[in-house]
Amino acid sequence: MSLICKCYDETETLCNCLQTDYHFEYTECDSSGSRWRVAVPNPAVECSGLPDPVRGKECTFSCASGEYLEMKNQVCSKCAEGTYSLGSGIKFDEWDELPAGFSNVATFMDTAVGSSEGKADSCSNSSWTPRGNYIESNRDDCTVSLIYAVHLKKSGSVFFEYQYIDNNIFFEFFIQNDQCKEMESTANKWVKLTDNGEWGSHSVTLQSGSNILYWRTTGILMGSKVVKPVLVKNITIEGVAYTSECFACKPGTFSDKPGASGCQVCPRDTYSEKGAKECTKCKEEMYYAEEGSSACIERPPCTSKDFFQIHTPCDKEGKTQIMYKWIEPKICREDLPDAFTLPPSGERQDCPPCNPGFYNNASSSCTPCPPGTFSDGTQECKACPAGTEPALGFEYKWWNILPGNMKTSCFNVGNSKCDGMNGWEVAGDHIQSGAGGSDNDYLILSLNIPGFKPPTSVTGATGSELGRITFIFETICSADCVLYFMADVNRKNTNVVESWERSKERQSYTHIISKNASFTFTWAFQRINEGQDSRQFVNDMAKIYSITVTNAVDGVASACRACALGSPQSGSSCMPCPPGHYIERESSQCRECPANTFLSIHQLYGSEACVPCGPGSKSTKDHSACFSDCLVSYVKDNQSLNYNFSNLSQVGSLMSGPSFTSRGTKFFHFFNISLCGNEGKKMAICTDNITDVTLKDMVAESEDFSNFVGAFVCQSTIIPSDSKGFRTALALQSNSLADRFLGATVETTLENISIKADMFPPSPSKIPDVHFYYKSSTVTTSCENGRATVVTMRCNPSKPDQGELSVPSSCPAGTCDGCTFYFLWESAEACPLCTEQDYHEIEGACKKGFQETLYVWNEPKHCIKGVPLPEKKTSTCETVDFWLKVGAGVGAFTAVLLIALTCYFWKKNQKLEYKYSKLVMTTNSKECELPAADSCAIMEGEDNEEEIVYSNKQSLLGKLKSLATKEKEDNFESVQLKSSRSQNI
Repeated sequence: MSLICKCYDETETLCNCLQTDYHFEYTECDSSGSRWRVAVPNPAVECSGLPDPVRGKECTFSCASGEYLEMKNQVCSKCAEGTYSLGSGIKFDEWDELPAGFSNVATFMDTAVGSSEGKADSCSNSSWTPRGNYIESNRDDCTVSLIYAVHLKKSGSVFFEYQYIDNNIFFEFFIQNDQCKEMESTANKWVKLTDNGEWGSHSVTLQSGSNILYWRTTGILMGSKVVKPVLVKNITIEGVAYTSECFACKPGTFSDKPGASGCQVCPRDTYSEKGAKECTKCKEEMYYAEEGSSACIERPPCTSKDFFQIHTPCDKEGKTQIMYKWIEPKICREDLPDAFTLPPSGERQDCPPCNPGFYNNASSSCTPCPPGTFSDGTQECKACPAGTEPALGFEYKWWNILPGNMKTSCFNVGNSKCDGMNGWEVAGDHIQSGAGGSDNDYLILSLNIPGFKPPTSVTGATGSELGRITFIFETICSADCVLYFMADVNRKNTNVVESWERSKERQSYTHIISKNASFTFTWAFQRINEGQDSRQFVNDMAKIYSITVTNAVDGVASACRACALGSPQSGSSCMPCPPGHYIERESSQCRECPANTFLSIHQLYGSEACVPCGPGSKSTKDHSACFSDCLVSYVKDNQSLNYNFSNLSQVGSLMSGPSFTSRGTKFFHFFNISLCGNEGKKMAICTDNITDVTLKDMVAESEDFSNFVGAFVCQSTIIPSDSKGFRTALALQSNSLADRFLGATVETTLENISIKADMFPPSPSKIPDVHFYYKSSTVTTSCENGRATVVTMRCNPSKPDQGELSVPSSCPAGTCDGCTFYFLWESAEACPLCTEQDYHEIEGACKKGFQETLYVWNEPKHCIKGVPLPEKKTSTCETVDFWLKVGAGVGAFTAVLLIALTCYFWKKNQKLEYKYSKLVMTTNSKECELPAADSCAIMEGEDNEEEIVYSNKQSLLGKLKSLATKEKEDNFESVQLKSSRSQNI
């Protein structure tokens, strides 16, 4: 029905609608799956007489690829030339601006630090940025979400391509329904890392109904390093019920046939505008265009940046020619004023010698030496003498041609300008990065080594080093260039081993190989990491002067090394020595290393190949390494201290921090410490948890898992769950701090590793600390000698069981220089074993004839286990009560005896006094008369009652003394005799 806008009268305000005034849409589907087609006026149009609604196609109806649903007749029609359609899908491949329906939301999701409003304001300029062919994420530590909502009538899918090379930025993709609930299809929302310069793909199923798609990135800025952004392109959503129009081909592409499901890219030197049916050729000599260009560019005058020199292969005369070539594709003009022209080529120079292990057999190329022979590159290959074998490997130091096991390429994430170019060019004594197509190209050089093995004489050894790769390089840059060194194990995943930014002086770097696997080593040089395709820094370059690989499976030999001879029956061929055996110089036979020594992989000839283990350590059975059995002894001043740290042999953990980035993001340093290991096996494990690999896969492929670290001491950076709004804490940047045990001693210095006296607070006890020393074989630019770790064990009886781990207060990250780490482990289990000198005895009282002797520890007690405390001892004794009774009895008997003797002698003395007194009285009564012969004796029956008078009377005690001495001394008494006779006279 054709409608004509017509006013019926002057008062009529609405006219009948024209076909251009409205469009058709479908209503929402009802419960029966039906819907209606209705006419809807276009914006800012007012008219009447719209067509009546009609029943529409079923809700699940869709057209095929290259078709669209023509709503007027409700039939599928083919897309016209210059357009395309996916049928039931939509595709976003043009990113000059943010497409309709997409939105950006930026937040600072650290809920633990500072004001959320202030942090949110700091992220106001952070967003996903369109870059033409792709969209680029933020480069800061804000959390930015790219959001797109789609309503599906039936189940479908979403597919996109991406680049994600930096694990310092977290990349999630998840889907929510209209209730903001995450869909089960994105339960594992972490997107897997990709290799440098490669695009990965990701697809997820979509359910019917509302689906809100989130591409979310969160940067973690550790230090001043800027994170590499995530790139996303070609977002395709399948499952849309219908599309009512076709999409115009984007500029630089075209569609020359009806019913196209996609557009083709315009070839080089052509261009197209949006919706083109064909590409237009640029004017010759005046303009040029890269592949997929939307316009032609005027050719600039040629400069010295537009050509480079190479060396031709050596000819039969041993000469090479210096050749100059334009960088392809050539975009400059030589006919303009001040334009450079190509310098003349053909200058002949002497060819450099062949690389070691190769020889020139009178030809223009170098040939690898046959097996069993060697050459230094200047002489013919010679057979190794008896008792020696070729030292296989590669040593590239002359760069006339690219070695056969090396490749070079160029890659750009946003265009194909440098596809097919050589990323690196040989230059005689070095190989250097090429010009590339633009400054943000990745210039790639790769070396493939199918495997590593130690020398024949040490086959079966389990040492930590199977080989090593060493290269000498320098970078010359005027911008923010980066040189990456990467390693791919068994073609599974390429990981950055080390990187160098800006200009670096000529230096050497070594990477240790500890696993026998296929390796691909890659050097990638990028001048700038920006979105624009410029050519301002083409003179910035990286140079590699030499690359040396040891113990390569398919290597060549530049020299021979000693090996063990076989039996006489087997001739002079080499035979493998058993593990832990060296080659004796005199006999070229295998000899086992002495006890407590380990075999050096760099020295196999002579007894000096066996390196003594450090103090407090012993060697493994195969002499491949030294380990601690957790037993340490120390003797000083005739006192022996023995320590047993077996109860601390399990892995100890320490979380230090928190620390904060410059933007306030909170993070912790997490350490795992395996003090003694398990007979040399490193038990501490650290791993990153930002990966889509399941735990089961991680365990099954732990040796290949790039973020799985096993060591004596390892470290991870932990972002807590409350710091960035994640559901769980995140672990990243896992690395090994110690993979070799050096020794355990009370000395504060071992192998140039020292502990400062004020590193930790002094010990409250006089028990000396024991220090465990470790070393890491990994060399970094900041730690040229590798990392070192010291764990100080301190006796602290107040901290039982596992005790407490800490780091120096002056170095909260455990290190002050980033190379040497210090830890203090305080525990009662770190005290020495007890001896007889650690206790004393106490004797108890004698009770009932028995006495107990008790043994108690000296206080404070600073020992554990060892000599046990003796049981109490009981012995017989005589009690104090018995002797008291004996003493009392003897005293009483002595007293009675003394009294009896006193009485006896006193009575006897009385009788003598009576006799003498009577004699004296008789004498006094008869003065002057001679006494009659009278008896002085007392007659029987006569009483002794006469008075006795002494002239010198003694005391009773004196008399007793005199009687006791039985007149041993002469004692005389002067007695005055009075008698009658004397009176008579």
